Amino acid sequence: MDTKTIDALFTPETLQQLFPSERSNDFFDALFGDASEGAYDIELAYNGCDGKSLSLELRLRERPGCCLACNLTQGLPQVFTRHPVINVAGLVEAINTMLAGQASCREWSLGRTEQRRKEMHIIPLIIQLDK
Repeated sequence: MDTKTIDALFTPETLQQLFPSERSNDFFDALFGDASEGAYDIELAYNGCDGKSLSLELRLRERPGCCLACNLTQGLPQVFTRHPVINVAGLVEAINTMLAGQASCREWSLGRTEQRRKEMHIIPLIIQLDK
């Protein structure tokens, strides 16, 4: 498996297609009945491939005038794992299709929420690969 070829697949445009920005509003609309109640926007970022796994993250960026408090984000890995709007399983399936036989996605997991900055928390997404 050529990790440079895999790395080249994950352009900003591709990440946006895999996890569109409007999914944040859809999530909060489903959760609260009003997208404006959400305290953050969610985006997908790519961190690389080591030949055995893909490393991505769901970045939670504080919305203007809102507070991205740790108590809001610590339980999110469990919520995101099964929430139909976030649809991590579907995201992994789309990534598997995108890999087009260069590798295939096996298992995936969401890690614990990490605070990178006051206004940005991340949830790691690790996808194990088969060659």
